[in-house]
Amino acid sequence: MTNVNRHMLRGSISFFAAATFLLAVPTHSTVLARDDWPQWRGLHRDGISAETGLIKGWDADGPKVLFRLPAGDGYSGVVVSSFRLITMLSDAQSPDEFVVCHSLKMKNKREVWRTRIDSRFNNQFGDGPRATPSVDGKFVFALSAKGKLAALDVRDGLMLWSHDLQREYGARVPRWGVSTSPLVFEDKVLVDVGGRKGFGFVAFDKESGKVLWKTPTELPGYSAPIAVTINGQEQILCLTGNALISVDPRTGRKYWDFPWKTDYDVNAATPVFIAPDKVFVSSGYGTGGAVLRIKTQGGASNRELVWKSKVMRNHFSSSILVDGHLFGFDQGTLKCIDVKTQETRWATRGLGKGSLIFADGQLIVLGEKGRLLLVEANTSKYVEHARAQVLKGRCWTMPTLSNGILYLRNQKEIVAIDLRRNK
Repeated sequence: MTNVNRHMLRGSISFFAAATFLLAVPTHSTVLARDDWPQWRGLHRDGISAETGLIKGWDADGPKVLFRLPAGDGYSGVVVSSFRLITMLSDAQSPDEFVVCHSLKMKNKREVWRTRIDSRFNNQFGDGPRATPSVDGKFVFALSAKGKLAALDVRDGLMLWSHDLQREYGARVPRWGVSTSPLVFEDKVLVDVGGRKGFGFVAFDKESGKVLWKTPTELPGYSAPIAVTINGQEQILCLTGNALISVDPRTGRKYWDFPWKTDYDVNAATPVFIAPDKVFVSSGYGTGGAVLRIKTQGGASNRELVWKSKVMRNHFSSSILVDGHLFGFDQGTLKCIDVKTQETRWATRGLGKGSLIFADGQLIVLGEKGRLLLVEANTSKYVEHARAQVLKGRCWTMPTLSNGILYLRNQKEIVAIDLRRNK
């Protein structure tokens, strides 16, 4: 019996013994090393790393490549925790979607386990999984492009429980596949299910998978929820298929919503929290972005529109907030805008619909066709320190940075690049 089949058998037994589950925010759950990248957009879901001591450029030979790993089909992000590299893929040898784990302690970075969670999602814009898995304590949470939610044991990939969101809750699979990355808040996992009979935005018990509460929504989005705290009040913000909603993480009571309609229901970029009391939301297809102010008083909460503009149209790549400015892709243009005035401070083209993260004073930018850039996080002018072609083909997966090593992915491989200054 193969390793995969053993896990499938054990996972089936565990399914009947327990129930179900997906992603994590360490602020409210397991304590993780600050240089881990355990979930979508990093430790705090904002695309920002606290790491320092990174290189600011490279010589004519380009950046130092440490290793390459096969990745197969899919746009799932790479997560790194406790020297484990975990992602999702679908390869040519099987019509299925897998969660895979590589040991970063091993010299050859060998694959230590692989667990099937669903059949492969096929689409004209790329096959395979979209969502990014997350490590939370003993769990790896993963979501297939067809809506199978699974909790795996981080040590060996054993399936502990799973949910079929379509069959159990009437979840609607978006046109381009389920892409949301659910959020762990304390003992709950929060998921944009997009189901029927009130199963829109749903909280599951992290240990058992039991439904704790549900909030009706109309359409599922492609975006990932975030947790914010304003005047002591904790709120979960989620950009669904037609609105930004705010709910109480403990009861599911909806505080407020803000209608947000985009062509083809492509609300994909993650909202950006602007401390202490604002949030930025954006989408493509000519829609643009908006800043809302969230007001709280006496246990109640509401929102008001500060501004709305087409200055930043995030198609699927999310923006990053640094020093009161938003850096992001306005469709195919990399921009810096002033979050207060909406003024464009600089803009540059030629990277397609890329993605970016921030670390050590610079933007680490991956272009749509595999070009890697190091760009100074300068709020007055565009300053590029380095660029190199590191991958080929379509690169729609955002970068991951952990312990000075940058992980980039296309639909065939993962490349690890050393950004440490003195290595």
